[in-house]
Amino acid sequence: MGAALLEEEEISVRMAGLPAWVRDGAQIRREVEAASFLAGIELVDRVARAAEDADHHPDIDIRWRTVTFALSTHSAGGLTAKDFDLAAVIDRLAAQGEG
Repeated sequence: MGAALLEEEEISVRMAGLPAWVRDGAQIRREVEAASFLAGIELVDRVARAAEDADHHPDIDIRWRTVTFALSTHSAGGLTAKDFDLAAVIDRLAAQGEG
């Protein structure tokens, strides 16, 4: 059985816990400004490993030092708990790169 779509109220509650993320229709997005191009690539590598472990993969756009992550559960047609769980992991990984 696939992941269940979240209701609007649950999405709002979960978004409040992820202040770096914005909702864009059926997905959530976050931009991370890395210290350097290489630091951005290293973040993408860490996120890719976490995404593989979770079997849930973000869309990733790299523009020099700016890395944009977009999450949506395509198989469910929108936002599920998997998106918010991976967003929290991405936040943690991005914070590790800042320190």
